[in-house]
Amino acid sequence: MKERRRLIVAMGAVVLTIPLAVVAQTQGAKPARIGILGPGSAASNAGFLAALQAELRALGYVEGKNIALEPRWIEAALDRLPALAAELVGLKVDAILAVQTPAAQAAKQATRAIPIIMAGVADPVASGLIASLARPGGNITGLSGATSDLAAKTLELLRDMLPATKRVGVLANSADPFSKVFVERVELAGRHLGIDLMIIQVRGEEGLEAVFEEMTKAKAGAVIVQPSLPLKRAADLAIKYRLASASPLSGFTDNGGLLDYASNQAERFRNIAFYIDKILKGAKPADLPVQQPRRFEMVVNLKTAKAIGLTVPEGFLVRADKVIE
Repeated sequence: MKERRRLIVAMGAVVLTIPLAVVAQTQGAKPARIGILGPGSAASNAGFLAALQAELRALGYVEGKNIALEPRWIEAALDRLPALAAELVGLKVDAILAVQTPAAQAAKQATRAIPIIMAGVADPVASGLIASLARPGGNITGLSGATSDLAAKTLELLRDMLPATKRVGVLANSADPFSKVFVERVELAGRHLGIDLMIIQVRGEEGLEAVFEEMTKAKAGAVIVQPSLPLKRAADLAIKYRLASASPLSGFTDNGGLLDYASNQAERFRNIAFYIDKILKGAKPADLPVQQPRRFEMVVNLKTAKAIGLTVPEGFLVRADKVIE
């Protein structure tokens, strides 16, 4: 009898290790639903979704079987965030993945019950999203970013790539509360490097082409784009006006940007999948410490360099973690 009791207990322990989404599937329940809220469009985020799905598959979650992703992209309009966040709450998703600070704030305003996993939020404590990195409290956890520091490093990399460039445009998102810190860090780096900066506040795509015309007339040699702006549109305009473009966000080069310097993509998606898995297994966001990026990578798009007539120094290319040819 004792042996039988031990066997039953052991079998119970095994069952508890199976993701809730898988258990629900075997019981005929609907797949776990993960809302995704963030900037960009379906096209510009195709790589993002593919990478996330791959990491989730490694943990046993298959799209359409035991998990369903519900992406809501704001295109170029930050003012759509509250409505899209409310829409996800109305769908009764099991968790919301909020990409960047504005999306995380909109999600927090929309719900205090549904778990929120943030990604790419530069300073979630200062933004009022969480109480601390170790003990976030409430219903939010996830990944903290280092965008402000990376923006300063991005300016340094542009200087190394284009040593003759003395003026760089900086496009800041006026609708993003993080833009103040973003600009302050870049300005500090600009003073240290002796680079003249053109700080231009923009709101979405509104007047974006006029801004590029302005930078060209002012003889700016490059432009840094804040990640919460429409990156694909900014990259396209930079090519049109033959400006070297950079952003402290992985994937900017995939959208036609010349340079990006950001946290390691593989690590990022692995960590996002980790949080989704933990929450679907019943973990509370308040008990999951917020992770900070540990690895960073530089990517250079040589196709874009060719399009704007730029020859990237070989000595700079060898420093890149990835080169798009």
